[in-house]
Amino acid sequence: MEFSALAGNDRLKEQLSQQESGRGLAHAYIISGPTGSGRHTLARLLAAAMVCTSDSGSRPCGKCSPCKKIIAGIHPDFEIISGPEEGKPITVDQIRALRSDAYIRPNEGDRKIYLLEGADQMNASAQNAMLKLLEEGPGYAVFLLLAENGGGLLQTVRSRCEELVLSPVSVVQCQSWLKDRFPQKSLEEIQTAALDCQGILGRAVDRLSGTDEKTRTREEQADRLAQAVEEGTELQLFEAAMVLDRMDREELNRLLDSLEAALGARIGRSGDRRRSLRGVELVHQLRRASQLNANSGQMAGWLCAGMFIKE
Repeated sequence: MEFSALAGNDRLKEQLSQQESGRGLAHAYIISGPTGSGRHTLARLLAAAMVCTSDSGSRPCGKCSPCKKIIAGIHPDFEIISGPEEGKPITVDQIRALRSDAYIRPNEGDRKIYLLEGADQMNASAQNAMLKLLEEGPGYAVFLLLAENGGGLLQTVRSRCEELVLSPVSVVQCQSWLKDRFPQKSLEEIQTAALDCQGILGRAVDRLSGTDEKTRTREEQADRLAQAVEEGTELQLFEAAMVLDRMDREELNRLLDSLEAALGARIGRSGDRRRSLRGVELVHQLRRASQLNANSGQMAGWLCAGMFIKE
């Protein structure tokens, strides 16, 4: 398979290439990893490989009509399913509608592919409805379940899928990929982004291309939070941290990433090093809690309690 669009993850690429050239790709995959790790990139590569019509080399070729349609998001046999509202999980009614649609044969090719966003956030009813589809669905139907944490899916669902876990890329791999993607950026900017992203390439991309208002707002929020963690009173930290309780999980994790980077930058400078280090530790705990579907409405309280409970 042709994986140049996906950085790192060499072992996973080799596994899929051997599978594709041998018994063929599976009908259901769980693609897991943190936001920015390449879940959507891998899902589109798999989808394109399944509909690619090239017989002259590795799939996906990226040049045939089906590949181009997948890349552009206009292939009639490739559907992306997300929750009914931003930040909301896919519902059981959506899964039932998907099940009905799955029995309608493909329009153009041999496969019909469904990409499910935030599959680990679905409740038990939706996951059980999905289980029936995985067990009884037509042979031409393919399901790509995207998840931050594959463990958030029922074991019965996981046992009927192959799980692909995306790993952080090395700093060297990150720098090489970013140089090709951002030739206009200086070497110093690329090196800083590669070091700060902790192997999650999407974070580096956000940093280097993030000139939109949402990105600027996130960086300002992270700076205010980092200052409150290092210097503020408990009330000041709570007021700054209240923004955490108003975010959906994906945006929350992006802010936590920015907060960790802001705190890391403060360590070693003038200020309370001990509090900065404690803040970084708490950010790690908050991110794990978020991945385990903990109540995001409690994040501000958790952060304050963690910083001041011993003081």
